Parts: sequence; C-alpha cells; structure tokens
Amino acid sequence: AEEIAGARKFFNWESPPFEIPADILDAWRAVGTGGAKARADWEGRLAKADARLQGEFERRLAGKLPGNFDAVIADYKKKLSADKPKVATRKSSEMALEVINGAVPETIGGSADLTGSNNTKTSQTKNITPDDYGQRYVHYGIREHGMAAAINGLTLHGGLIAYGGTFLCFSDYARPSMRLASLMGIRSIFVMTHDSIGLGEDGP
Repeated sequence: AEEIAGARKFFNWESPPFEIPADILDAWRAVGTGGAKARADWEGRLAKADARLQGEFERRLAGKLPGNFDAVIADYKKKLSADKPKVATRKSSEMALEVINGAVPETIGGSADLTGSNNTKTSQTKNITPDDYGQRYVHYGIREHGMAAAINGLTLHGGLIAYGGTFLCFSDYARPSMRLASLMGIRSIFVMTHDSIGLGEDGP
C-alpha cells in the first residue's frame, strides 16, 4: 500500500482507483476511431483490386497452397529419382526450398546468424532491410528464441508461410517458442541442421 501511494504521488496521479481519467480515455478512443477508419479504407482498396489479386490474397490468407504446387513437387521428385544427387542433407534441404520458394510466393525464410551453414536462403528470397520490407528473407542474428517467436507471429497472422533455421543443438534456445507452436498446432517451420557429431564441432 505504501509503494502504491508513493507511486501515485510521484506520478501526480489523483484519479480514484479503477477510474480512467477522461483525457486518457478520449485519447485511446481516438486511436480506436482512427484504426476503424484505416481498416475501412484498406477494405475499400481490396474491394477495388482486380479479381486475380483478390483471389491470390484470399488464397494466402486461407492458408491454401497454389493450385500447381502438387504438380511442381511431383516433377521435382521425378527429377531427384532420375538424377540421384549425392549431397549433404542440408544441401538437399536447400534444393527443396529452392523449388518450394519458387512455387509458393508467400514463403518467408530466415536464419539465426547461420544462413551459410543452414542453407535456408534461395534465389527467390532477397534480404528484408530497414529500407525494403517487400522481400522474403530475415537475418535474425544470434537470436534463436526471437526468431522462433517471430515465425510464430508471422504464422498466426496468416498469409505467410514462415520458416527459420539454426543448428539442432541451438534449438534449446528456441524451445519455448517451438513448444508454443506445437501446442497451438500452427504451421511454423523450423529447419534444424548439423544434427550429427559426424559434422564436427557444430554437431550436437
């Protein structure tokens, strides 16, 4: 009680408990009104968009894959069966991502400072920068938990298929967000490479 009284005195807070001062309430209501207008304006722009753009937007937001996706993957499987490439698993993952990212424009990838090792960047995924948010690849830095949490946020928003990579041994840092993704049953994708001591000091 003394600390609360001290805080009220420090901030010159004279309103009774559980009462929101009128100026603060009015300010937040103005924010809500502005948000409602922004949404109405946005919905108006969407309604005026051509049918193809509307259809693509609705497909992505519904979480459906492009209509030709199954055929693209089937063709890639046939090519693998014919070529029988002998490559590392992380390279084969990169090859698969190259095909998927080419067929699915809403994928957005990234890595926790291990892009060159995880092989999570493909020819379609240019870097997102402070000056360009229209690209498809995030360099998260050494932030495994932050990366996994961001992937969950992108996935929960909808319209995007997010993935990110790190070494398997570093999944410990991302585990809380990975756990939440599992509990929520959402389509977050975590790419874990270097899962063997056969890879040297980067293995588990």
